Amino acid sequence: MKKTDLEKNKGLKINSGANRFGTPGRFGKDAGVPMQRREQRKLDQSLGLVPFAVKLNGDLVKQIQALAQTRQTGLNEVVAELLKKALDGEVSAKK
Repeated sequence: MKKTDLEKNKGLKINSGANRFGTPGRFGKDAGVPMQRREQRKLDQSLGLVPFAVKLNGDLVKQIQALAQTRQTGLNEVVAELLKKALDGEVSAKK
């Protein structure tokens, strides 16, 4: 066999191996994932939730994440609870 035939066979082997896995999810059945985000946004809006982005110190974020893990809840719930406690404490301190 010639060297070119060997290289051609190697190329065919590589191409057949690459096509073996099929179409990636982002082009196939999972292409509708952004619709789930849109549905989640509508659900959040119906519950009265508003996106609220803040920048926090990294150590503070780690503490909040650790607290969420110990309570086995999400970050949203923990942050909301902490903010409510802080605001309630501030309001009662002013009275």
